[in-house]
Amino acid sequence: MNKTPKITLSDVALAADVSPITVSRALRNPDKVSVEARARIDRAIHELGYVPNPAARALASGRTDIIGVIIPSVSNNVFADVMRGIDEGLQGSGLGVQLGTTRYSPTTEEDLIRVFLSQRPAGLIVAGHDQSPVARRLLEGADCPVVQIMEVGPAPIDLAVGLSHFQGARAGAAHLLAQGYRAPAFLGAQMDPRSQRRLAGFRACLADAGLDDDPVVTTPEPSSVSLGCRLLADLLARWPMTDAVLCNNDDLALGVLFEARRRNIRVPVQLGICGFNDHEMMSAAEPPLTSVATDRFSMGRQAVGLIRSRLAGVGPDRGSSVDLGFRLIPRASTARRDG
Repeated sequence: MNKTPKITLSDVALAADVSPITVSRALRNPDKVSVEARARIDRAIHELGYVPNPAARALASGRTDIIGVIIPSVSNNVFADVMRGIDEGLQGSGLGVQLGTTRYSPTTEEDLIRVFLSQRPAGLIVAGHDQSPVARRLLEGADCPVVQIMEVGPAPIDLAVGLSHFQGARAGAAHLLAQGYRAPAFLGAQMDPRSQRRLAGFRACLADAGLDDDPVVTTPEPSSVSLGCRLLADLLARWPMTDAVLCNNDDLALGVLFEARRRNIRVPVQLGICGFNDHEMMSAAEPPLTSVATDRFSMGRQAVGLIRSRLAGVGPDRGSSVDLGFRLIPRASTARRDG
């Protein structure tokens, strides 16, 4: 059987009645080609079945039109929101995404960075500021913009978009104390570096208030609602006087609410509950759950925006950070107690 001839960029140009350079420009920078020419090129591409060759474009331009995104998990709703923001930021850019997940493994992250950099990406987006020394050296030598997302720190590799998880958790703990709770505790799961910083913020707030106890229950297990139930049971077995809980994410907070109801513990009178991230379920719960809101969508969208600006030659300087901050959203689960 004869093999179908491969459709080339020149074939598209001929069918669209434009030059090959115009087709190439339309694929890389569509805004620089007239609407009429783009329509003819798009129609020719569709009719001919042309598939652009990213490797050839990389050789010609020094890079592909792909942004590499490396995150710990695709099952965590936090990163689903980030990816929605990235998708929004890519609209009309001519850029695409290649996604890799580390499963919280530093070695896997190093391997993914090597693979992505070998493919000459237009930019890289990586989660967090706690890369291994090997991963950090690789990113520092990258010949493309690198954006660290999810948090801000004192020394970004190149660019950063996020918030201070330490200050966010500190604000959550301070809210519990301001509402009249006097024996707050912390529940944490997964305990990645961002969760560790939330725990540090909680402890700093209690220390400032002169509370010496350290009512903390954490686990390296992945977070879930059912785990929140179990962690509250463990907490109350060790610290039965606990009257409020700051959870390092919303899944745990919802589990705490379920377990409290199972034990006939009144929320918020006997137990205040505060989560972190403020997913939709927090306002839908009964009672609605207080949470520290983070703007994950904007993190993804602005990360892409920084890369696009840098590629256009107008981007921010190396070392720049965008601190999106956080908002404490008080709801009924931490309303001031009776008496």
